[in-house]
Amino acid sequence: MSDGGAVNDGGAGNSMVPWRQATEAALYGPDGFFVRPDTEQPGGPAAHFRTSVHASPLLARAVLRLVEWVDEGLGRPDRLVVCDVGAGRGELLAALAQLTDGTELGARLELRAVERAARPDGLPDAIAWGAEIEPLPHGLLFANEWLDNVPVDVAELADDGEDDEDGGDGVPRYLLVDPATGEEQPGPGLTPEDAAWLAAQYPDLPPGGRAELGLPRDRAWSEAVAALGRGLAVTADYAHTRDARPPFGTLTGYRNGRQVAPLPDGSCDLTAHVALDSCLDAAARTNPRVTHSLWTTQRAALRALGVSGARPPLALASSDPTGYLRALSAAGEAAELIAVGGLGSFLWGAQAVDMEIPVGWQTLCP
Repeated sequence: MSDGGAVNDGGAGNSMVPWRQATEAALYGPDGFFVRPDTEQPGGPAAHFRTSVHASPLLARAVLRLVEWVDEGLGRPDRLVVCDVGAGRGELLAALAQLTDGTELGARLELRAVERAARPDGLPDAIAWGAEIEPLPHGLLFANEWLDNVPVDVAELADDGEDDEDGGDGVPRYLLVDPATGEEQPGPGLTPEDAAWLAAQYPDLPPGGRAELGLPRDRAWSEAVAALGRGLAVTADYAHTRDARPPFGTLTGYRNGRQVAPLPDGSCDLTAHVALDSCLDAAARTNPRVTHSLWTTQRAALRALGVSGARPPLALASSDPTGYLRALSAAGEAAELIAVGGLGSFLWGAQAVDMEIPVGWQTLCP
């Protein structure tokens, strides 16, 4: 895989670098978008985009239900780890800590946040914080909008008159970018490893088409799943599968709550949709302890976890006006989480490690 060293500027000057290198610096460099102090970026990264965690506390309640399923499936071990990968500022784990405070389950929970930013002020002491995924013997590994921020290179299938090995004239090349301006230009051809991944995952990419090369994400997810001794690993993200690969790429940016052109200068979030089935296949291929895999929409996953979006009965408005307003607000939040074309169209991938898929999700198995 290109690391930004072997793939240079194609003779156009040192300002042009591969997208993976530019994204790594923009998001996670010394003053990167995700790691610079919130004092220098009021509101932190969450001020620029809205995730399911920020949309509603109902997500935390759904994840708690998932934790309970995993706990039951594992026979209620003495120690149950919940690891949030790409934890942002720890919002999900803080909500779980509050929901389980004083409960029998809460007494057995070990909450871990994995995030490259510094530990935020005010986070409950019970939540561990670190930059790496440590081994977790029993539990749930949950990654919400993590893989879409794992930097990747971008390839474009050029039509430059050169014949490839199959006799066609579409030659996949890395795209180079100027981090200061976002200007792009074609670079060198792909390494054999990236070319093989592209051919397997995008067999019908048209001339002029482009794709994010997902090997770093395959490896990141495989390593995350490998850290789990027994339990369930879940990733939720902007994603696609082989039957619906986007032919012209998905790389984009978010700044101040708005979608913008991707500019790798540290001023905005940079995200690209995840080839989810490739990630799941890679983890299952490299880890014989993976017993089951499934993917489904967030809408289906959350509905199975009790998030319905149904409006409360109108009669409640007369008998309990305050309760009706609370229920109506919760219904609106639930509707946002499961909306088709919105957050509900996120894909969730789940892989069980040395356990069965939780009973509540078995109907979602393909």
